[in-house]
Amino acid sequence: MRVSAADVIRQVLTENELEFTETSPGEFSADLPGERKLKTTVSLIVGAQAVQVHAFVARHPDENHEAVYRWLLERNLKMYGVAFAVDHLGDIHLDGKVPLHAITPTEVDRLLGAVLEYADSSFNTILELGFASSIRKEYEWRVSRGESTRNLDAFKGWLEPK
Repeated sequence: MRVSAADVIRQVLTENELEFTETSPGEFSADLPGERKLKTTVSLIVGAQAVQVHAFVARHPDENHEAVYRWLLERNLKMYGVAFAVDHLGDIHLDGKVPLHAITPTEVDRLLGAVLEYADSSFNTILELGFASSIRKEYEWRVSRGESTRNLDAFKGWLEPK
């Protein structure tokens, strides 16, 4: 008996206890919990020839676009299954396609792991490169009001005056 790609994806999402929806047969959306990027929503869409993988990573950088996009392109050389992409607005995504014959529980798990790892491990660097001015303003505003800067701890090394 041949198991469909949709059945395999559904099985892996369920076994990994991930919250997901199946908006229509073969179209899945799941939330992957992270550490730096607290949640990455990934969609898996079963097509006639392949499964498309798509995840939003970050919005269009406020500044330093060239450095952000160059860093993403350099990362693409070392990645598995998905690659960074930029949409018409400049927002940053992870995208990939996997042939239907390659869809196994191990492969789906590996793809989900890759999406989570790449989104989570790149998030702070994307913020540092593309949103430094906004982060610095937020930090200064919080300090001036005596408010917590805990959510900015990842950037303390370059935020705090020396």
